[in-house]
Amino acid sequence: MSRMSMMPILQIGNVLVSPDIITEMFCCDLDVCKGICCVEGDAGAPVSLEEIGAIENMVDSVWDDLSASAQSVIDRQGVAYTDGEGDLVTSIVSGKDCVFTCYENGCCLCALERSYRMGRSKFVKPISCALYPIRLKEFDTGLIGINYHRWDVCKAAVEKGKALGLPIYKFLREPLIRRFGMEWYQELEEVAEQMLHSSEPSPDSDFAPAV
Repeated sequence: MSRMSMMPILQIGNVLVSPDIITEMFCCDLDVCKGICCVEGDAGAPVSLEEIGAIENMVDSVWDDLSASAQSVIDRQGVAYTDGEGDLVTSIVSGKDCVFTCYENGCCLCALERSYRMGRSKFVKPISCALYPIRLKEFDTGLIGINYHRWDVCKAAVEKGKALGLPIYKFLREPLIRRFGMEWYQELEEVAEQMLHSSEPSPDSDFAPAV
């Protein structure tokens, strides 16, 4: 077993960080996956009440980008619903597609993010979407846990991340700062550097190469 796989959960502020977020490589490859993460699954993206309000305020700006089926779902139940586990999630079409999916050149895109990038709205998309493949869990104690969610549809993203040498925490720099703040992220960077440095074998260790 490698030293990296034996590393414990890290705590930065009130956030419990899985070491995988530092050691594993990841970079979305839309040309390969075609945005399938917005389509596959059995529930919508987790959202907060504040995010639901922001989405409701921008529905008009994305309405024409949505499918007729998605428009019908939103008319009937709104932009979000409570799933079987009691969590608020974005509404879905046909049991899987997020209502805010849209398509361009064969790729599934987020209509919310597209509207934001076109300057038509100020809300990007739910933080749960922006943070993927990180999954976030809030505990009653006030602590927050962030873990790496492995999914076979993201195989190309893992391969691209490895080719670029891009760890998850660097790939998700902007959404992590959006959720936890710049000061927290800078501390994460410092911890990551210390952690990776300490995992390197020293000349006197049993891991030193034979001469």
